[in-house]
Order: sequence, then structure tokens, then C-alpha cells
Amino acid sequence: MDCLFCRIVSGELPATIVYEDKNSVAFLDHRPLFHGHTLLVPREHVETLGELPATLVGPYFEAAQLLSRVVQSALDAEGTFVAMNNRVSQSVPHLHVHVVPRRRKDGLKGFFWPRTKYKDEEEMKAVQSKIVAALKKTKSLSK
Repeated sequence: MDCLFCRIVSGELPATIVYEDKNSVAFLDHRPLFHGHTLLVPREHVETLGELPATLVGPYFEAAQLLSRVVQSALDAEGTFVAMNNRVSQSVPHLHVHVVPRRRKDGLKGFFWPRTKYKDEEEMKAVQSKIVAALKKTKSLSK
């Protein structure tokens, strides 16, 4: 088993576990943005959200929702930053959600990448059309 997170889930590698249920495990990130930065991983090895079985999506995000409330409360934070990467910028190729406690003026600025603009409404509508078409295709394939 080469996956770092699978080795943590199995107990082969130590981690500071803060939550676990039959579907997922959450532990403190060893290189946190802020103290309390938690990683939630599914017990089953999947690399991306798209690979997570449909039956686990609800329970997984219920756990993420619970952690976002608990981390905020436990660390007397004003809110949380909840994020997920899919392949790009994913340092460990195992699906994980970051739950990071936040406070105003904590130094974390918006997103970590440059933002762009659509050149006009037409360009935005073209992108919308592509996404809607792909969504329709995906739905028809799943029937």
C-alpha cells in the first residue's frame, strides 16, 4: 500500500485522529495552515470526488459539515475554510477535504491562485453551454 492516507486509515502510520466513522477518518494536517487544520478522507481509496461511490457522497459530506462546525467551535474561530482539490494541487492522491479554522485578518487571502474574468457575456454563456451539455451527457450515460 503506497498511499499515505490509506496507511493512516489502516493504522499502519500514526496520525492525530479527530474523527472517524465507518466511511471516513479525519486527522490533523501535519503542516497546517492554522492550528486545527483537519483532513477528512474516505476509508476507501479513491483519488477524486468523481470516483467516490454515490452511496458515500452524502455520508462523506455530512462528516465534512460536522467537522466544519466542530473545528470552528473547538478553536473559537469565526468560520472555516472548506476545500478540496481533484488531482491538480493534490499532494496526496487520495480524496480529502481540508477544514481550516478561520478568523478575520488571519492572513489567508482569498483563493491561492490568480483570478480571471470572462471577456464578455458571450464568452460566459459559451462556457455555461459546455458545462450544461457535459452534464446532460453524463446524466444520459448514467440511466
